[in-house]
Amino acid sequence: MDLEILKKRMVKEQLIPRGISDRRVLEAFDRVQRHKFVPLDMQKIAYADNPLPVGEGQTISQPYMVALMTEKLALKGDEKVLEIGTGSGYQAAILAELAKEIYSIERFTMLAERARETLECTGYKNVKIMTGDGTLGWGEYAPFDRIIVTAGAPHIPETLFAQLKEGGRMVIPVGGGLSQVLTVVEKEDGRIKAHDICGCVFVPLVGKEGWKN
Repeated sequence: MDLEILKKRMVKEQLIPRGISDRRVLEAFDRVQRHKFVPLDMQKIAYADNPLPVGEGQTISQPYMVALMTEKLALKGDEKVLEIGTGSGYQAAILAELAKEIYSIERFTMLAERARETLECTGYKNVKIMTGDGTLGWGEYAPFDRIIVTAGAPHIPETLFAQLKEGGRMVIPVGGGLSQVLTVVEKEDGRIKAHDICGCVFVPLVGKEGWKN
């Protein structure tokens, strides 16, 4: 099956029927070649309705979950976004289509290097990647308009919230090690305003302000 056809089918059959309606988000998913961000032996199933392993015990999330988290960020195009958990680089590519500057942190050096190479080869120039503890954010470039955390946290990391701009928004899975609740966090008068979206399952957010190894 032609991968371009599978990509368009993913948007039409997986995203739109489940309520993803932001036109810019749908167009980004139609542009980004997801198969470039998975191992070669998995490219034929890159557009399937499920997560896929990318190495180091990490995954590329189900397309719908990537779309849902992206839509909940409510990006307009001029934002500075912090991503925690680069993984394959696919979410960063989607964000790069929708925002001005993307800063992404990955704790595994191999994944960070591979994602950086893939993003460069696919033409994305507005993404910076570093290897480190994502729960501590990236203070050098703070504050951020938006923060997206692509791993399950036991609670909202204080340092990440501190690096969120007043009036900004964070999307983060919060809960136990086996399941979480996707949560939208907004910063109002320096305080947390949070509301739940849906249940979800992510790999653990490991770090000083997350789960321990």
